Amino acid sequence: MKSLRDSLTESARKATAIGHFNVSDLVELNAVTAAARRLEVPALVGTSEGERAFIGARQVAAVVKSIRDEYDFPIFLNADHTHSLAKAEEAARAGYDMIGFDGSTLAFEENVRQTEEAVEAIKSINADVVIEGELGYIGSGSEIHDTVPESSLILTRPDEARQFAEATGVDVLAPAVGNMHGLLATMVHGEARKHLDIERIAQIKAATGMPLTLHGGSGTDDDDFRRAIEAGMTIVHISTELRLAWRRGLEAALAAEPDNLVPYQLFRRAGEAMQEVVTKRLKLFNRL
Repeated sequence: MKSLRDSLTESARKATAIGHFNVSDLVELNAVTAAARRLEVPALVGTSEGERAFIGARQVAAVVKSIRDEYDFPIFLNADHTHSLAKAEEAARAGYDMIGFDGSTLAFEENVRQTEEAVEAIKSINADVVIEGELGYIGSGSEIHDTVPESSLILTRPDEARQFAEATGVDVLAPAVGNMHGLLATMVHGEARKHLDIERIAQIKAATGMPLTLHGGSGTDDDDFRRAIEAGMTIVHISTELRLAWRRGLEAALAAEPDNLVPYQLFRRAGEAMQEVVTKRLKLFNRL
């Protein structure tokens, strides 16, 4: 089976992207893996620090490994938005395939210092772990915003991206290119879409020569996704869209069966709703 590094190289060569989906329970994990297996494309499962605290870092790593081993399928696990060295080391020891070290709220020099320290520590535990650094703050969480946060209007500069990549030794870079976490209120109802700075993506790709990650992909215009991937985005994160599908699916199940007390039956509709989201996004990212 291909490693994550092999999959990233192949995606870059084919001008496709690996879909990354955050999960915090088995319902979400099954939805992601079922969609990816059906389409026969690799996928990344992500858990933030909060999600890892809820589901268990070692526990989710064991489940993902069992799925990969049983089906010989390229499903990989990312420690998303890891803010401390201790949490990064914990994920490396737990068996994560990728760790996203997030110093994006720090001043440039401090972000470089802490990310470089994290890279050295993680590699000393497992040299095969893919490490992502973040440069440019795009907000956090799955909030519904009334307007675009000011932080999302400050974009990553190509020259700083090159300096950051060379100084830290990261394998993947997550820049700010017009993306943001969460959704605008108008996006929830499909009335608006996010738009990206495609030229800047191409400039950062040329400056760094490394795989790029698009965080905060939920609600992005489909054509912008296509052009961003062609310009150099190799990983695309989807989380808020998945959470919204989970909630709507569960609400529909509760409304249809108000007396049902069986969790796995009620969660079935939420799982189906999330599979639809994952399938749609994976088809787009892989030009299927």
